Amino acid sequence: MASSQSKLELKLGVFVFIGIVILSIFILSIERYKKWNFNYRVHFTFNFVNGVKLGAPVRLAGVDVGDVKEINLKFSPEENKNKVDLVCRVRWDAKIPDDSSIWINTLGLLGEKYVEIMPGKNYAKVMCENQALAGQDPIPIHEVMVLAKSIVSNLDESIIRLKNEEGTVGKLLFNDKVYNELDALISDIRRNPWKLLWKTKEKKS
Repeated sequence: MASSQSKLELKLGVFVFIGIVILSIFILSIERYKKWNFNYRVHFTFNFVNGVKLGAPVRLAGVDVGDVKEINLKFSPEENKNKVDLVCRVRWDAKIPDDSSIWINTLGLLGEKYVEIMPGKNYAKVMCENQALAGQDPIPIHEVMVLAKSIVSNLDESIIRLKNEEGTVGKLLFNDKVYNELDALISDIRRNPWKLLWKTKEKKS
């Protein structure tokens, strides 16, 4: 009985071992496929990346070609400020001209952040391993809110001026005297269009 149980345990152990080996081979195959499919790294530098996360997609002309592998914060002595270095792994067949535009985009209004690349025209010079390009910084949300608040404030002021009959538009909208005078002038010109020619000749003389 003990011998039978030992054989069963041995078979079970061998089965588990084979399963682990197969799983390991499968994981290594996926990793090798990734390394083959995404085989060079590039750097995109920004002053502000607006919450980009590790693994964020990298798109070239709207097509997924890679992902963000590292996010490094570095101090630039030349510019005397911090810079964000996005280390991205891109597909071997993704040719990125060195005059391309790079910026941080958003999936939807409040969706995932990703790196968008609009390819340039200089395909004689494309990015290679560990080459860097500067990206265009996204506009921070608080700056957008400040701008929107300023626009609303200016709009409110304009409405108040209109209601107070200030400016030409306000007088035309709310001042009956100006409107009546303008209406009378238009009616007079319709009845006597020759006055336009007469006034023009008078000014020339």
